[in-house]
Amino acid sequence: MHYSPGAPILQSYDLISWEYISHAVPTLNWGSKYNLVGGQAYVKGIYASTLRYRQSNGLWYWIGCIEYSTTYVFTAPSVTGPWTQTASISTCYYDAGLLIDDDDTMYVAYGNTNINVAQLSSNGLSQVKTQQVFASTVGSIEGSRMYKVNGKYYIFNTLPASAEYVLQASSPFGPYTQKLLESNVGTPVSGAGIPHQGGIVDTPSGQWYYMAFIDNYPGGRTPVLAPITWGSDGFPVLTTSNGAWPKSEAYPLSQHNLTNPLGTDSFSGTSLSAQWEWNHNPDTTKFTVNNGLTLRTATVTSDLYKARNTLTHRIYGPKSRGTIALTISSMASGDRAGLAMLRDSSAYVAVVNNGGTFRVSQVSGLTMDSTWNTVSTGSEVAGVNLPGGTTKVWFRATADISPTGKTASFQYSTDGTTFSNIGNSYSLNTTWEFFMGYRYGIFNYATSALGGSVTVSSFDMEAA
Repeated sequence: MHYSPGAPILQSYDLISWEYISHAVPTLNWGSKYNLVGGQAYVKGIYASTLRYRQSNGLWYWIGCIEYSTTYVFTAPSVTGPWTQTASISTCYYDAGLLIDDDDTMYVAYGNTNINVAQLSSNGLSQVKTQQVFASTVGSIEGSRMYKVNGKYYIFNTLPASAEYVLQASSPFGPYTQKLLESNVGTPVSGAGIPHQGGIVDTPSGQWYYMAFIDNYPGGRTPVLAPITWGSDGFPVLTTSNGAWPKSEAYPLSQHNLTNPLGTDSFSGTSLSAQWEWNHNPDTTKFTVNNGLTLRTATVTSDLYKARNTLTHRIYGPKSRGTIALTISSMASGDRAGLAMLRDSSAYVAVVNNGGTFRVSQVSGLTMDSTWNTVSTGSEVAGVNLPGGTTKVWFRATADISPTGKTASFQYSTDGTTFSNIGNSYSLNTTWEFFMGYRYGIFNYATSALGGSVTVSSFDMEAA
């Protein structure tokens, strides 16, 4: 998508606890619109992509098609990087699934309705051939994931957003037969969508699991895990609970706790951790990480959606609070800095420098149209002028991103201890077309002239 760096990579030792460790695409180098310059790239960029480790040359491969046109290949000697673009392929591998076969040949399954398999060159950086291997008769299947299990080739495909099908063959190029894995299975989260579009993984003890996702808006798409077995026909069989996706299961492996997603980030060191992504590529000359995050204004605008260097963070669900501490003494007149609930309909709390008078303003009603252009920059719902001499403020967004909650509220403080509500409860958008769920967004932009700055000394996220 439009967040940068792109293609986040997470790791787990038990398939339950996950942590961010890297991004496969350091910068979205696909035109100035990805910089929010001369346009915008909302809901463009990276869609379903694929990641694999190749033992023969010790490289990790990431492969993804951008805007239904060109496929890019990034490689790295370690999953944590450094990642570099090493090739581009003119064929669009839409919703790609990479398989590295027993003989080290690399194949990519891809497509929509018509499923194709491409064979890559020996170094994995160009295409040797591609051919259609299956034509769907059940609708527009996509989301290919390709595997080889017990000598058979498998391609998993979703029928959005309610079913998962599996193709099986004795050769990577077919012929393939198709079987339904699951359809309209009961969701494990009340109010969320049906599990679909995923892949499979096996444990060292030989157990197999299918990981899908559910449309769990306004929070976004949430992974869900269920066991599978293998039938006598060689096709996988989903393990359900009373005909529904299981709401709880034993850990697939010994529980292994990782970095808690909750807690405080004080922006120590000189770089951001992997949990952070910018809204479009940032202007790297306009921010500094050095035991605090300094955001210098990068854009003169009245539109948050057009402001560069908004830093985003996924929201812990189902309920959490995100709090930032903001030093505001270097803001220029007209500058606006704060904390947003960021999506295609948004709201925020900010401090505004009105010619030397600093005002806390809660703004709602920022909206985009169906092509992700701004139709409203929002309006102030409530505001209060800060006492003269105030140099630091704290902003908080309290969010319920569950499908049954879908609300947010905003608070502010001048001492970091006592918080006051400001504005009204904000109803979160639950439509799926923007794909990504709400995020916390930290921003600072100018409405008059560049030159001002704020420093974020901490971001704290806690369960609510």
